[in-house]
Amino acid sequence: MVELLSPAGTLKSMRYAFAYGADAVYVGQPRYSLRVRNNEFNKVENLASAIEEAHSLGKKVYVASNVAPHNDKLRSYIRDMEPVVAMKPDALIMSDPGLIMLVREHFPDMPVHLSVQANAVNWATVRFWQRQGLERVILSRELSLDEIEEIRQRCPEMELEVFVHGALCMAYSGRCLLSGYINHRDSNQGACTNACRWEYSAQEATETETGDLVVKHVEPQGGEAVPVHPEPMLLREKNRPDELIPVYEDEHGTYIMNSKDLRAVQHVKRLVDMGIHSLKIEGRTKSHYYVARTAQVYRQAIDDAVAGREFDFGLMKSLEHLANRGYTEGFYRRHVPSEFQNYEKGASSNLNQQFVAEVVSADGNWVELDVKNRFERGDLLELITPEGNHRFHLQDMQSSTGENIEVAPGSGHKVRIPMPVPLTEGSARFAMLMRDVS
Repeated sequence: MVELLSPAGTLKSMRYAFAYGADAVYVGQPRYSLRVRNNEFNKVENLASAIEEAHSLGKKVYVASNVAPHNDKLRSYIRDMEPVVAMKPDALIMSDPGLIMLVREHFPDMPVHLSVQANAVNWATVRFWQRQGLERVILSRELSLDEIEEIRQRCPEMELEVFVHGALCMAYSGRCLLSGYINHRDSNQGACTNACRWEYSAQEATETETGDLVVKHVEPQGGEAVPVHPEPMLLREKNRPDELIPVYEDEHGTYIMNSKDLRAVQHVKRLVDMGIHSLKIEGRTKSHYYVARTAQVYRQAIDDAVAGREFDFGLMKSLEHLANRGYTEGFYRRHVPSEFQNYEKGASSNLNQQFVAEVVSADGNWVELDVKNRFERGDLLELITPEGNHRFHLQDMQSSTGENIEVAPGSGHKVRIPMPVPLTEGSARFAMLMRDVS
């Protein structure tokens, strides 16, 4: 069995992940994981509920405890972890050797998985952590498929986990100082503000008499000083004089450090064939829609691979419907074969979608919807359910009081529409509606 591991920042996201095919989720305690925001599990009762609910479904919950701790966090760590360990999560995800030592001493029966933050990039490192009693190593994102396969062959008894989808950091497996440097929010303490993805404005600079750099201004006639809009520039590194790197600003801003998002669904079959234990999706701060859609796509890719079916290129297109910064396969391959090149572009499909509603209840072929974004009669919609997806043009729509209407105005409204197929109770509970937009 190959595990599909999804992110969960909320109980709702966890439930959607399981409904759409995830075998396990990972959550985090804000004080000791690398995501302090958008996290329902700062309340221990929510964490307890998540673990109990998951286990009742035969699913697993891993708790991220992968902070790079300073001394003050060591003082409270074991005390704070005692109630968490008592809840019997399936493993702790950890990176710091000191914290791992403390957990092994105080909770010897608690399984530990090595976090990607520990930067395991070779088979000797994996063997070292295996000798320390860890059950699984989450490999660094900076590895190629061939390197991963060699680690698998040399460490056959160790569980291995790899990332297959989600945001990439502009740092070695997330060990970034940018957020802490710019606005004093340390990413290695869980307070990352994603400064690498902010919108920056490029400005032409000039040097003052004291050597300081300031924004260059021009004086318009009879007016106040305004900044100069710079022309595009090219950066040249002295050891690579023929490689010119464009730096420019478009209508959306300037994005110099902003990495594309990882999408490795096309590599699921090889990862399954080489014996990787767990395929992991990034995104604990993402919506339940993101969690559901990625779980659905990667579940199919895993099932197809296990069954020996050919890869479905449509899965790559399906992931285009998620908000993304353009996709990359990261470090998995140096050269992309021609049959994949079209899919590597950020806009490989001209069909984009917007999440417009959740199904509240079903009555025969009609469903009541909780509207999230505007849609109207005639729109091309896609119904997404754990049992399959269906596309249709919306022909009829009613208000919650049964009146015929043309438009669902947006968030805060409830409407009724007919479905292209009857929904089971299980499908209706987790069904979502998407609208195609140009």
